[in-house]
Amino acid sequence: MSLTKPAFPVVLSAPSGAGKTTLARLLVERNPDVVFSISATTRPPRPKEQDGRDYHFVDDGTFDRMIETDELAEWAVVHGCRYGTPRREVTAAIERGRTVLLDIDVQGARQVRRLFPHALLIFVLPPTAEELTRRLTGRASEDRDERRRRLLNAHRELEAAHEFDHILVNDTVDRAVQELESILRAEWSRTSRITDLEKHVRSLLHQLSSLISET
Repeated sequence: MSLTKPAFPVVLSAPSGAGKTTLARLLVERNPDVVFSISATTRPPRPKEQDGRDYHFVDDGTFDRMIETDELAEWAVVHGCRYGTPRREVTAAIERGRTVLLDIDVQGARQVRRLFPHALLIFVLPPTAEELTRRLTGRASEDRDERRRRLLNAHRELEAAHEFDHILVNDTVDRAVQELESILRAEWSRTSRITDLEKHVRSLLHQLSSLISET
């Protein structure tokens, strides 16, 4: 008899440019028990992004309907576009016994914590402000005003780091992914998350009592 691995939402948040999306994809690739929650967004796809893989790209009318019918676990306006997590993406994964990973911003993390109090919130930090700026200004797809908006938003989001359960510094991708996996392993074995712990312990106690009586 083995313990059932707990299933719960894991939120990965960070200032834009800190590398959380890369970490999220690597974590899912390396851990079959973790599935990626695909967000819906009203922004147009960037080069090489695919609908249904990177995001669910929807128009404003569709997004309005999703809000009105309570289909979103969280949503926020970021840089003039709306992003949201379809509730079904989270609940369906948990029902299948999978840990579901959400790559969302601070506003969304707060909403998920209210809806799923057992969610695990992890905040990704860049190693330095200079490195964060370099990563943002290196995006050829964005103009100067957009990069400035992202830097100002990063400043605001950094102020919310204390609201999260764990802090992860993304200095090198390999080390950061390993640390992220260590955090998850610790949470999977946390007593408050293991739903069948009492049953498992009772079974062991019964077996042990039988062995004691035979000696």
